[in-house]
Amino acid sequence: MSKFTRLIAASALAITASMGAAVAETNLTFSTWLPPTHPINTGMLGGLIEMMEEATGGEVTGELKHGLAPPPAQMDLVMDGAADMTIIFHGYQPGRFTGTKLIEIPGYEGNAEASSVAYWRVHEAHLAALDEHRGVKLVALTTHGPGQIHSNKAVNNLGDLNGLKTRLGGGVSADVGKELGLIGIQVPAPKVYETLSSGAADAVAMNIGERTGFKLNEVAKNVYEMPGGFYRGSFAILMSQEAFDALPAEVQAKLDADVFGEAASRMMGQVWDAHDAKARAATEATADNTIVTASAEDQAAFAEMAARVQAKILAELTEAGIDAEAAHAMVVSEMAAN
Repeated sequence: MSKFTRLIAASALAITASMGAAVAETNLTFSTWLPPTHPINTGMLGGLIEMMEEATGGEVTGELKHGLAPPPAQMDLVMDGAADMTIIFHGYQPGRFTGTKLIEIPGYEGNAEASSVAYWRVHEAHLAALDEHRGVKLVALTTHGPGQIHSNKAVNNLGDLNGLKTRLGGGVSADVGKELGLIGIQVPAPKVYETLSSGAADAVAMNIGERTGFKLNEVAKNVYEMPGGFYRGSFAILMSQEAFDALPAEVQAKLDADVFGEAASRMMGQVWDAHDAKARAATEATADNTIVTASAEDQAAFAEMAARVQAKILAELTEAGIDAEAAHAMVVSEMAAN
């Protein structure tokens, strides 16, 4: 290679390196508190990273980090800049959130995709005014599918739930638990298997997908299923506002237009639904697992309980300054439309 050729080659290499630096990848840290194989990690957070990569042409990506903080501390973790993004369960922080309880009320009809899309739309129309996620950027909202009771004791009717030591995640599930006569025990979701296997609890309230997500098929072989569910659980994806603001303006615009908001919320709902379907099939195929559907009489009795819970939560929203009746009616109509 001549001296001139080497000079041309070196110049080309320098130009290529300079161009690469100009479109350097932003690798965001996602804090997660779920087991590595849980669908929140593999489907939702992993799916969100793929959506971000696609929308930005690979300029923004991310990686999951486990064990950075316990579940209740995730929002503060992002606010402090120790992680760029995370997922939170609102019920783990009693007193911090009120508007998020709206979507958890029992009685809604529809799957997790429908409830997640409705949730985002109602948040935009009504709940955003509460500014309950201040200090961070709200990326998506979602709920799991209908929450049911999973127990290590046979439950055949509502009366069998009275006095049952039950892990409740917080939020509206705690209000429903009081109506049912459950003795509430609060531990983070990753501790559910241990809590049930040790006998510290007799049951857990969760969506049916967690029969595989947290191996409930092994420690809670009975499912007492209320059509429409006893409650739903509210989750949010949060991003450090500083991390978002540090992105180029055109990248921010792409994420806001194509990923964040309804698109990400819908994707997460779809993952919940697939998770539920897979776990139901696994439960039905497991010989020592049983699913008991509430009788018409018990459904009617629970509807009265649900009405009391609904009235309580709507009163809390009204006191917070929200048009609670309009917001609730919008959830119902949006879910019916999806």
